[in-house]
Amino acid sequence: MNAFYASVEVIEDPSLAAKPLIVGGSGDRGVVASCSYEARAYGIHSAMPSAQARRLCPQAVFVHGDHARYSEYSRRIHDVFASFTPLVEGVALDEAYLDVSGARLLFGPGPRIADAVRRRVRDEVGLDSAVGVATTKLIAKLASKAAKPRATLRALDPGPGVVVVEPGAELDFLHPLGVSALPGVGPGTRSRLERFGVITVGDLAAIPLDTLTASLGPSLGRHLHELARAHDDRRVEPERAVKSVGHEETYARDLVDADDLRREVVRLSDAVSARLRSSGLAGRTVTVKVRFHDHATITRSHTGPYPLDTGPELARAASSLLERVDSCSGVRLLGVSVSGLAAGASRQLSLDWVEQGRAAAGPGWAQASRAVDEVRSRFGEGAVGPAALLDERGIRVRRTGDQQWGPSDDTRQGKS
Repeated sequence: MNAFYASVEVIEDPSLAAKPLIVGGSGDRGVVASCSYEARAYGIHSAMPSAQARRLCPQAVFVHGDHARYSEYSRRIHDVFASFTPLVEGVALDEAYLDVSGARLLFGPGPRIADAVRRRVRDEVGLDSAVGVATTKLIAKLASKAAKPRATLRALDPGPGVVVVEPGAELDFLHPLGVSALPGVGPGTRSRLERFGVITVGDLAAIPLDTLTASLGPSLGRHLHELARAHDDRRVEPERAVKSVGHEETYARDLVDADDLRREVVRLSDAVSARLRSSGLAGRTVTVKVRFHDHATITRSHTGPYPLDTGPELARAASSLLERVDSCSGVRLLGVSVSGLAAGASRQLSLDWVEQGRAAAGPGWAQASRAVDEVRSRFGEGAVGPAALLDERGIRVRRTGDQQWGPSDDTRQGKS
């Protein structure tokens, strides 16, 4: 999709059309999640600090965003994809790979399918998109970028919408691109490659494999060596296993007080456990992520004997990990995640729980958690929750996407 979050906000509020619109955290510690092409004309882009974006375009309109709303639009988009082929691999809410090899007899060649997909997404969902058509995922991804609009302060170039790279023309398309177009080439890798005179993908393809592996390591060196030659045998995978579920939050002010940190651990654990149960998953490894005032970041993990999916269990494990961290300098960001996932939280009742003072985390909490899920489903997420989350504003639970892009200034909530 083109500027997906920002485009959805314009559909929901047409008064935002043609304005430099930024979706993200508007506070000093926020980041840009998405922005309209009118904002991109000022040099604003995703992942840019919001404070920098505001300096580049003081008249920008900030919207904090709504992950649930974007998920609903994503579902509608994927319904369109699925009507062309069952082989759809979602990469993000607004991006997917479609294997249409078996659909050509019904819908025509790849370029015709691409046009049809764009037209239906526009007609049925109201969003514009860019499509790349090629024989591999790598080339299709890069072709979709080439199909996107380009913004300047004078005008918006709508772009071609569809870019097709015919079989046999992959290297002609790939080699003139800047080397940073390849996945795995960040600023550090690009800097090292530039020492070898590598500017384009074609330059990279001319570097011997031994030289790349010696400079970048065997894994990354071989990976880039293959990509530079357009070798990509990855298949479209409609079903990809979830590896972890987590929540993290950046705070407008550093947290120092131990009680505040414990309360946030409970809040984050409650959110993670709800997502696990809604997906029918549980996990054995609990990880706490801490970012300090100076941006230094650490993680601490523990793998237990049985899978967890209830808030009290996760909060207990995460709090124990956090107690080992010296947080007196101030915590800028806190996160809780669960990995080592499996279906359901099956376990055998054990007297060890009672002996270790863990009876409260036993199977009884599974029933209580399911009851909480049912109450929230009927009356809203703020209807019931841990007592630690209650304040003068009610029960403040975390939802998927909350604080995903950093905090918003209290004076700039919503539009500003």
